[in-house]
Amino acid sequence: MTLDCFCGAVRVTTARKPDFVHACNCDLCRKAGARWGYFEPAEVTVEGKSASYRRTDKDEPAVDVHFCRQCGSTTHFRLTKAAVATHGDTMMGVNVGLADESDLAGVELRYPDGKSWSGQGEFGYVRESRILGD
Repeated sequence: MTLDCFCGAVRVTTARKPDFVHACNCDLCRKAGARWGYFEPAEVTVEGKSASYRRTDKDEPAVDVHFCRQCGSTTHFRLTKAAVATHGDTMMGVNVGLADESDLAGVELRYPDGKSWSGQGEFGYVRESRILGD
């Protein structure tokens, strides 16, 4: 699956569709306009130059959110060094909101309640999931 930012300067390619997509309601995800698909870092290739943002409202932010320097589209996230030290380099997020929904047909869209999540344990969900493309 290949995803481009609005202007095409950053391209993210994944080896497959994500197992599921999160449309999180936390302030960071909501304001970044991201719908996250999760992948092993080896499954993702990023071409082009991005800038990144690390939230300042958390003592130990877990991700650096990347976006296109030209058009501002959120493209992906990488775990911070602190998160990698704790969990390993096991996950990368890709903003699959850059894809046409038809390209994600059959993938479950989940709505986690990141706004209320403490950072520990499982997410709660704010509403029922749905299958994309239906």
